[in-house]
Amino acid sequence: MLDFLKARPRTEPAAGKAVPAKPARGKTAVTFAAHLCFEHVFRRYGDTYALQDVTLDVAPSKVLCLLGPSGCGKTTLLRIAAGVERPSAGRVLIDDEEVAGPNRFVPPEKRGVGLMFQDFALFPHLSILDNVAFGLRSLTKTEARAEAQAALDRVGLGHYAREYPHILSGGEQQRVALARAIAPRPGVLLMDEPFSGLDSRLRESMREDTLAIVHEARATCIVVTHDAEEAMRMGDSVVLMRAGRVVQTGTAPELYRAPKDIFAARTFSDLNEMPTRIAGGRAATPLGTFGAGGLADGTQAIVCVRQGGMRLLAAGQGTPGRVLDTRFLGDVGLVEVAVEGLDNPVFSRMREADVPATGSEVGVAVDEGAVLVFAAENGAETPTP
Repeated sequence: MLDFLKARPRTEPAAGKAVPAKPARGKTAVTFAAHLCFEHVFRRYGDTYALQDVTLDVAPSKVLCLLGPSGCGKTTLLRIAAGVERPSAGRVLIDDEEVAGPNRFVPPEKRGVGLMFQDFALFPHLSILDNVAFGLRSLTKTEARAEAQAALDRVGLGHYAREYPHILSGGEQQRVALARAIAPRPGVLLMDEPFSGLDSRLRESMREDTLAIVHEARATCIVVTHDAEEAMRMGDSVVLMRAGRVVQTGTAPELYRAPKDIFAARTFSDLNEMPTRIAGGRAATPLGTFGAGGLADGTQAIVCVRQGGMRLLAAGQGTPGRVLDTRFLGDVGLVEVAVEGLDNPVFSRMREADVPATGSEVGVAVDEGAVLVFAAENGAETPTP
């Protein structure tokens, strides 16, 4: 986005500018939710694959979160759905109609798709009302302004209609961007890390408010995020991506409780990892012997224990250990413990009131429900052009 298009956020209204009283929020206009499908989508830049054989089905009115590290292809997939980019191979369908593929390409403005950018992309020279009305080209000016006002009312900013973006805080700009995205009543709403620029407290409240508005609008929604907690809180389903491929798809409980591989497990949990070799259908570690998770005997494996499943006992119980360090995290404490038989210390999350003193002797035990076992190496997959 060009610099002159970016509004400069301010947390307070301009000096001497009176702000009208804030009205109650309105109701979000209901749209007809669309069915969005990606079929074997590839995106290649030269010899580099941004997307590799992505197939997804997003049911009408559902919220799907695309989760993964930077550079994994999340935003590229969003841009292909919006029509900003073309796939190198594969198809995108909206309500069973091909909008991108070998046979057809529908331009962005004809797809019924709303796109909310990470940087909000508000026009500083337009009023807030005109920013929201900007995409309503098919309506008369009067109709467009009425729809824009209704969208602003729904996000609680109707009283700012005649003001300009520079007087708004970051959170308020985010709400204006949301109003602009929902004003045309899109069948599909795409949001690219919409909360990443907000502080943690504001991010939480904006997340809940945005989710309520999306549910009211009944639009099919894809949210791009690199925050696992955000994905679990917002998504009816979560798609975990890595290196342009879909690693795993499911509900938040499914991905958390049964991650497909160690990458997925690390995404959703802070883990203690212990290398081992499977023997007799079991994985032996200094902290106990656990089920092999279906791995064959002789397999090099990693036993993973979530930090919350690492219990600290009185000295003389469990596996001997010594507390190396403690860190205050609010309601919980993070305790670093050296354990007999392990080269690396383990970490335990526990109630702050129960945290032992640094240097004290403790026993260490494991809740078996917090144990995951994976093969030490995962085979690399080769893309198909």
